[in-house]
Amino acid sequence: MQISTEHRVVQTPSSRGRQLLWITGFFVLSLGLFLGDLLLGSVKIPITEALRVLGGVDIENQIWENILLKIRLPKALTAVFAGGALSVAGLQMQTLFRNPLAGPSVLGITAGASLGVALVMLGAGNIASVYSLKHLGLTESWLLAGAAFAGASLVMLVILAVASVIRDNVVLLIVGLMVGNITISLVAVWQYFSNPEEIKDYVLWTFGSVEGVTGDQLIVLGLAVLVGLVLAFLASKPLNMLLLGENYARSLGLGVRQIRFWVILCVSLLAGSVTGFCGPIGFIGIAVPHLTRALLNSSDHRLIIPGACFLGIAIMLACDIIAHVPGSSITLPMNAITALIGSPVVIWVIMKRRKLQQ
Repeated sequence: MQISTEHRVVQTPSSRGRQLLWITGFFVLSLGLFLGDLLLGSVKIPITEALRVLGGVDIENQIWENILLKIRLPKALTAVFAGGALSVAGLQMQTLFRNPLAGPSVLGITAGASLGVALVMLGAGNIASVYSLKHLGLTESWLLAGAAFAGASLVMLVILAVASVIRDNVVLLIVGLMVGNITISLVAVWQYFSNPEEIKDYVLWTFGSVEGVTGDQLIVLGLAVLVGLVLAFLASKPLNMLLLGENYARSLGLGVRQIRFWVILCVSLLAGSVTGFCGPIGFIGIAVPHLTRALLNSSDHRLIIPGACFLGIAIMLACDIIAHVPGSSITLPMNAITALIGSPVVIWVIMKRRKLQQ
């Protein structure tokens, strides 16, 4: 069973113009939703006052200013980083494995990151936290982020090792699912022997959230995502060559092993950093690449990487607005909202293309 992932890479001038127009639309939509994420919430803030605060002008209502600068602005920026990172990470994995169902969550990357976090929160418990505070100078949040990145990288290396032996994409997908199940099983065992407080903290972390990432953490997350996105865009041409098949790419002089290494590093950096700071956020990495290809009608990574990045940002911001239920104090789990939005998108793309062609 083979799932085709080939698409037209050569574009006519008219189609290229339409695609650039779509990408511009994604960017404008992102800006609008970013502003909406700042204005909407349990406390409604007038747009004029919000713009004055963002422009560095002091306003009379200090409560609004504190809400904007200390809560909503960091939250919106985190949603921007998470949406762009997960979308591009999923796009790269779908191209690398030539499988439209590939993604950080499906192939176990998110589960690997969760395993690293569980090792700290459940397996090592307070011992790891105390050691990190006294000897490494790390806060618990920094320790969780590092553990998530290490776990994601470990699972990606396992998947790559299997991919070097197994060429069938469906078998590789099954192996990825099994690796994810193994990590979930290990976490379940740790939960069984952990105390209720540790379990509660871990379960809350698994819901996913873009809140609480501020200060130096936001800077580190932004730098990690920026580096990952730059690496992804630099790999646009090699990824286009991979669409033609590995053998043909090798005949053109592409070092397949080298590009695999860089893609794995990029995906681990993007998915691992986001999972470490925000928890496991599903469906964005699978749904957004499909939706981007469908709207742009292209698989040229020079276009769909920035397109997926901006569209992922817009969808993530929309999910954050919905999760905080404007006008109320209710905050819904982020994973529930992304699943409600992402699943219909995947079903729509499948029904439209039927053969799951990319």
